[in-house]
Amino acid sequence: MVQLGSLRQLTLGSFVLALIPLIALLWQSQSDLAKVGQMTTLETRFVVDVVSDMQRLDNAVVDVERSIRQFAVLRNERVAQLSDNAIDQFAVAADNLCQALSVPATCSRLSEQLNQLAEYRAIEDQLLLNAYLASVADSVDQLRDDVEAAITERVKVQQDDLNAMQAKQAWSTAMLVSVSLLLILMGSQLIVNPVNNLKKIIRIMAHSDGQLPPLSRQAPKELIDVEKDLHWLYDRLQQLEHIRTALLRHAAHELKTPLASIKEGCSLLSENVVGELNNSQREVLSLLTGSTQRLNTLVEKLLDYNLLLQQAQPKIVESDAGKLVTACLDDYALAIQEREVDVNISAPTVHVDEELFRRILDNLVSNAVAHGAVGRPINISLYNENDNLVLDVANRGKRIAPESVHTLFEPFIRGTEPRNDNVIGTGLGLSIVADCARLMHGDVKVVDVDYADVCFRVTIPRQEK
Repeated sequence: MVQLGSLRQLTLGSFVLALIPLIALLWQSQSDLAKVGQMTTLETRFVVDVVSDMQRLDNAVVDVERSIRQFAVLRNERVAQLSDNAIDQFAVAADNLCQALSVPATCSRLSEQLNQLAEYRAIEDQLLLNAYLASVADSVDQLRDDVEAAITERVKVQQDDLNAMQAKQAWSTAMLVSVSLLLILMGSQLIVNPVNNLKKIIRIMAHSDGQLPPLSRQAPKELIDVEKDLHWLYDRLQQLEHIRTALLRHAAHELKTPLASIKEGCSLLSENVVGELNNSQREVLSLLTGSTQRLNTLVEKLLDYNLLLQQAQPKIVESDAGKLVTACLDDYALAIQEREVDVNISAPTVHVDEELFRRILDNLVSNAVAHGAVGRPINISLYNENDNLVLDVANRGKRIAPESVHTLFEPFIRGTEPRNDNVIGTGLGLSIVADCARLMHGDVKVVDVDYADVCFRVTIPRQEK
């Protein structure tokens, strides 16, 4: 495997590589532009030359006709010399034009007609002379048409060349820009892949879900260093998690025995087994019994939380939703005897882990009893929504402060509002709800509803057994 350099080197290298096709495109554009300029110069020069030669030929044919007609009238040697000069100038102009054009038939015919016209001194017949001059004029007209055709053809060829060059330029642009974009994507992918790997590691660390992926082989060294630090942090968190689990297990277990002794002692004292107690002693005993009960609740919550941490995979079964809710409410019959509980179940059967779902119900109902307004109803709704099982437990009372919502489901975080039962909470109830929902790939959150002040909503994806 090739080890990539630093993030800066990778960024600069990717930028330089992406510029190479663009530089090649710029060079090709300049080369094509130079070719267009050269071609335009050549074509313009050709057009100017043939037009100038054609103008000289037109002037020469007029001079030839005028001088020969003058000679036919005057029969003067001086006029004959002018006619010869005019014929020579006409021949030179015609030769230059024929060299520029590829019209051998017209040029050959014009050359023969000039040879005939050169014998003008011996021509006595005026009609024959007029015929010779007319034939030369016709050839000049034909040559003029040939010039226009040649110019039109050259313009067409130039336009075709420009179109071909534009097509080539467009194809080259598309290809080189595509290569440049591909290089940019490849360079960015070398950064995106390790960043996605870091995000995956962070999600695994946050949810304690599965093993970390192996270290990246092809990534900037800064990102590899961060990935190594996250692996080290994950191992450290695993160690701390094991320590916490062991501490909870041992602490809860070690507290059970002396707690049982204290409860037994309080029971013996309250029954006057060791003698009659006065009022002050009974008051102290009452306080001791209440503290023992709270301590026993805390130990039970710790044991429940410890068991939850040790449960790796839920056991999904098809359960009767009504029986689960009824069993939970039966356990809280004494606490809710002065309250109305509105139960609405539209999902008669659910696919859940019964133990985890029962813990969710127990803790949410306990929370509603402890923090809901006394004498006000509690609402429990169970229904299906978008292939999800949704449980809503709502109560009336003081609303939860928005700043407290984001820490509400963390362990050992207690609310600031006093409970209705005057018991100091453990701060584990809602954390257990969140962990139970997470084990079943769901979540819990506080939602706003129009029929209650506080509503906890647990969403669990539908799962098969």
